[in-house]
Amino acid sequence: MKLTQLLGALENYDLHGNGGVEISSLTCDSRRVVPGALFFALRGAVVDGHRFIAAAVAAGAATIVLEDGGCAPSGIPWVRVADGRIAMGRMAAEFHGNPTAALPLIGITGTNGKTTTTYLIEAILLAAGLPAAVLGTISYRFNETNITASHTTPESTELQAAFKQLAAAGAKAFVMEVSSHALEQKRVDGCHFDVGIFSNLTRDHLDYHVTMESYLQAKLRLFTEFLKPTSAKPERCAAINMDDEQGPVVAARAVCPVIGYGIDHRADVRVEDVSLTVDGIRATLVTPKGSIAFSSRLMGRFNLSNILAAAAGAIALGLPLEAIKTGIERHATVPGRMERVENGCGFTLLVDYAHTGDALENVLTTLRELKPERIITLFGCGGDRDPGKRPIMGRIAASMSDLAIVTSDNPRTEDPASIMDQIRAGIVPLGLREFTVEELDEQAGQDLSPPVDRGFVMLENRRVAIRLAVRLARRGDIVLLAGKGHEDYQIIGTTRQHFDDREEARLAFAERGL
Repeated sequence: MKLTQLLGALENYDLHGNGGVEISSLTCDSRRVVPGALFFALRGAVVDGHRFIAAAVAAGAATIVLEDGGCAPSGIPWVRVADGRIAMGRMAAEFHGNPTAALPLIGITGTNGKTTTTYLIEAILLAAGLPAAVLGTISYRFNETNITASHTTPESTELQAAFKQLAAAGAKAFVMEVSSHALEQKRVDGCHFDVGIFSNLTRDHLDYHVTMESYLQAKLRLFTEFLKPTSAKPERCAAINMDDEQGPVVAARAVCPVIGYGIDHRADVRVEDVSLTVDGIRATLVTPKGSIAFSSRLMGRFNLSNILAAAAGAIALGLPLEAIKTGIERHATVPGRMERVENGCGFTLLVDYAHTGDALENVLTTLRELKPERIITLFGCGGDRDPGKRPIMGRIAASMSDLAIVTSDNPRTEDPASIMDQIRAGIVPLGLREFTVEELDEQAGQDLSPPVDRGFVMLENRRVAIRLAVRLARRGDIVLLAGKGHEDYQIIGTTRQHFDDREEARLAFAERGL
């Protein structure tokens, strides 16, 4: 493709040299430059891509897009733009044929619930005759095509290539998790959204955004910039959770029609006659298109909110009620989201990705409503991430469980013991008993009746901690392994090691003879 054609995606630029040069590929990583590539010199938080222009030219780059004209190369064309990331997103979309301009694209942003909501919408779209590709935390996938997810939302060059590949595989729609990082870093620029969904905003990623206001402003980009009517998509819409404190704020800022959804508020999309049990959810969905009863195998109030988000997004896209009902009822589970690991001892073990205070509270509220004999919660907090949520999660886990097992998550370059101490600081004020591992081992070995005292234990090794939880569990208990969910690795230092909570639980069952 010629450089001039790619530049047609931009509103303002300054071209120096021959615009007729052929471009074979796009990248912002100088290590991936091949002859004929276009290299985007981006200013990063740590590294400035302008430093690698010479390396890109030496590797055969055909042209450079940059912000600082003082770093311009000699001997090849170059383009100066005001914002390299916006330019990269739009040019990447043009390079790959603007795949999201021709097919419906639903984007979901919020702290919690994005992944489950994407799976629900995927099921609804399929019921409506629109087999959809899903781009999310776990993978980018459609039928047999599965692209491993490096981030919730990858760089725009990778993202647009994935859209093209998924469309070529037969996808008739796209459902996409849109992270705050992706919006802030302009990775979704070049995407043509039909519907934007806002699920909620609770504390997370403050290691990056610093303040909740900055976190909110990143989320708002989806509704203030990407949902303006265009010639390609003149009828765009937002579906917004009016139960969330920030829902009305997002609704007021949206540049398109809004469909509100909620459990507690009399929103456009809501529910009546709700029943929440261990077997799932039954309710009547009330929408501007009419009402319809449904049942779901998902558990809990927070999943009811996810169902409403999916239904509201489907209404915004103009899908029929029957397809919404069918999709909700066909959907069973999401990897690592309240995922059962079966055993033969009469207790329930669930693996869930809950890694924020709000998500953990939602899961534990659901489990308490099921009235188990005891709840044993195993969790930790990731290293090199927001330390402020650690005592919050400690307080929530310990106050809402009979036994909290504080362990390691992905410590990364932090000391796991230090992270656990910060979690412990949120538990100590509760006045709960701190058990030793030896005390709990003795109880498990003697098969004593459940301890009278509620409390917590600190055990850094996650593998050993999971085995302790399984040894302690008895008939009627619920064991929750929280924080890692679908992840099949643990990051210690800078090394990623294979580790899967589900596999470890099965091994623990085998050791116990279950």
